[in-house]
Amino acid sequence: MAAPVKDPSLTDSILARHAAPAKASHWAEATRNDARARLLATGAPVRRDEYWRYTDPAPLTADEATDCPPLEPETSPVFDDVDALRLVFVDGVFAPDLSDEAAMDGVEIQPLSEALNADIHWAKDLYGALEAAGQTPVARPLAALNTAVAADGFVIRATGIAPKPVHLRYLHREDRSDVVIRHLVRVEEGASVTILENGQAASRFNKVMEIDVANNGACHHIRAQGRDHDRLAATHLFARLGTESNFKSFTLTVNGRLTRNEAVIEFTGDDAVGHIAGCCIGDGTFHHDDTVFVTHGSLNCESRQVFKKVLKNGATGVFQGKILVKEGAQKTDGYQISQALLLDEDSEFNAKPELEIYADDVACSHGSTCGAVDETALFYLRSRGVPLKEAQDMMVLAFVDEAVQEIEDDQIADEIRSRIGQWLERRST
Repeated sequence: MAAPVKDPSLTDSILARHAAPAKASHWAEATRNDARARLLATGAPVRRDEYWRYTDPAPLTADEATDCPPLEPETSPVFDDVDALRLVFVDGVFAPDLSDEAAMDGVEIQPLSEALNADIHWAKDLYGALEAAGQTPVARPLAALNTAVAADGFVIRATGIAPKPVHLRYLHREDRSDVVIRHLVRVEEGASVTILENGQAASRFNKVMEIDVANNGACHHIRAQGRDHDRLAATHLFARLGTESNFKSFTLTVNGRLTRNEAVIEFTGDDAVGHIAGCCIGDGTFHHDDTVFVTHGSLNCESRQVFKKVLKNGATGVFQGKILVKEGAQKTDGYQISQALLLDEDSEFNAKPELEIYADDVACSHGSTCGAVDETALFYLRSRGVPLKEAQDMMVLAFVDEAVQEIEDDQIADEIRSRIGQWLERRST
């Protein structure tokens, strides 16, 4: 693994532009200092780093966010029809007047700032722990930056079966908002919770979510990123899975100038299931990067990575995914697929699938393909009276549906399919 390329002046500049968060408890301050030290040691990401070769991080590390004027509010935002507990942020600041009361049976919800100020709190063992572990073997400096400076977000602890999802909604109102948000999620033994995320968020958005799923726990995570064309986003999801736990995450991304979604999943208990999936649809100056690292360290665990990208008018898609099976992690079932549908000759897809296996009784596979719309299938639909545009849209929807099927809630899955169809309809020319 190549060492990251360091640029001390760039790292110093990044730290200088973020105001130091308010003082917190001694353990929170220690975690922040450790993260700052990690960032200084690895340096800010640059294009010459191995895992940034396909994505230029310069817009994510520049001194200022670029202009990204807020769009008019949607008449029907994603997940608006889902019965959920809504927690709203405006340019990275929690807005209690726009939110529901942060209380629900089976779930404890608290602002991040309050948790970090407590001398004794369950967050102590989670805050920054998964992020720090996820820095090896691949450095993730933007995640370390988040740990060092994030001041807003929520800590969510599921102690029972949550009766409805927790919906984190991000509103964007300032042209150059530069937002850093951190969430912690702990699912106790036998508990379950669903987390929804959507919204424009900011001109430039840095978000980290650490999720710890205990034995027999379940956590489902569904998010929608989109609408604003000039948005910059770097997100990290770190998940640790206990025995017989279940974790599934799905992301829909439409629009945005540059989006990098990183996911790090570690199996620490036997018989666990972890799925990470996503689909992105973009055109023009659209660059979307999914970077995933899954580590199997226990027996009889199942992982799935399913990523579909639809690209047109010169858009770029990137997938970097790795499955690591440690010695002794027998009966591992690891599946990885990344595919791109290129709707013109100017679009581009770069893929780097990897397997690293140190156990001999496993079933692991990976595959990556890209190509144009199947002309034979298109001809078949046209010959049966389906108009050209409608036929193309049907094929796009069929192409991405393997990823959408990873969503267990049928209502939410249908909502995602509807949003994809609306995007295709808006870009009919």
